[in-house]
Amino acid sequence: MAFLPFYIPKFKQLKILIVGGGYAGISALTTLLRYMPDANITIIDPRSHHVKITHLHETFRYPLQDFLVPFSTLEQRFGCRHICARLIINRDNIQQWQNDKFITILEETIEFDYILITLGASVEPVDQANNILDLSNFLSTPGPELLNNKLTTINQAKPYISVVGGGATGIQFLFEIDHFIRRQKIECNLRLINGNNRVLQQFPADFSNYTEARMKELNIDFYPDTFYQEQNKDKIILKSKETGENFDLPSIMTLLFLGKNQDNIFSANTFGQVLIDKQPMQNIFTAGDCAHYNSYGSNAMTAQSAVRKGKLSARNILRSSSTLKLFEPYLHHDLGYVVSLGPKDAVGWLALENNVVSGTPALVIKELVECQFDLLLTGIDTYLI
Repeated sequence: MAFLPFYIPKFKQLKILIVGGGYAGISALTTLLRYMPDANITIIDPRSHHVKITHLHETFRYPLQDFLVPFSTLEQRFGCRHICARLIINRDNIQQWQNDKFITILEETIEFDYILITLGASVEPVDQANNILDLSNFLSTPGPELLNNKLTTINQAKPYISVVGGGATGIQFLFEIDHFIRRQKIECNLRLINGNNRVLQQFPADFSNYTEARMKELNIDFYPDTFYQEQNKDKIILKSKETGENFDLPSIMTLLFLGKNQDNIFSANTFGQVLIDKQPMQNIFTAGDCAHYNSYGSNAMTAQSAVRKGKLSARNILRSSSTLKLFEPYLHHDLGYVVSLGPKDAVGWLALENNVVSGTPALVIKELVECQFDLLLTGIDTYLI
């Protein structure tokens, strides 16, 4: 068994429920088993597989199955259990679970020592019309199939496809679609709609400058300071931020990447314990995008932060069960971030946010970071902290 500072095992086998099988949940699973191989761990997730959600834009190049890991595989690999169900979580339920130390799901009563909530932040709901797509569509259907299903029904010369949202997700899908239609020799135009005056607003201006220059080279139309209103048949209705007036443009399809919902967020202390009325729930922790830690660490909704929160909360669950009960505070800050601009280009930062890298160096950083999590899925932990 690996050594964990400030952890003196008091129990031979803890019963732990992990609600959510995303980046934070899987990171917590592997960390718990590293230090307590005999832990009894149950993952509750409504999907049948873990999704490498940060890779979904790459389904325009690779099979969707490459980014899905069946929970049945993880059950066999790690000896955990998966329950395919959705658990309703609210403050009343959390308080009841803290008091009762059991939950009831699918008519089964499950006792636990600790619960870790790693649901992730929800995505803003959209009107799922035939010519509107959002991230949820790509969870079940590869990108080429989604586009071809629409393009084959259109009888227009060089129709327009609109991407709404100039954040990392929208930009990565935009460049993958551009690469796909060029590779397939599809006569089609692309445009990006963004509510801010530049893309990748949360990053240094060099990110925006590089990305917008690449968009210009590829003849991708760009509408900054413009708000999406609706997709109406073969037109997209937009609103100018400057004038407040609505206008429309031809668009056979709109892809909406409006960002994550900030409403379904659980407050936690610096150790990862859920706070209700500012009081920590001793046996209920949270991690990932759904968790806002009251600490100096990063609360960015990135896979990197989700992994670090998952690992820390797992270590603190073990310490909570220990004789000493000395917790570790969350102090992690992202070490870099890379945005893909298609298969051969990227832009990002490393170590310091103003240390911007692009092109091949950025791609190498991206591959190294993604390999770390792929190794974690096999049980090999290469994270230093």
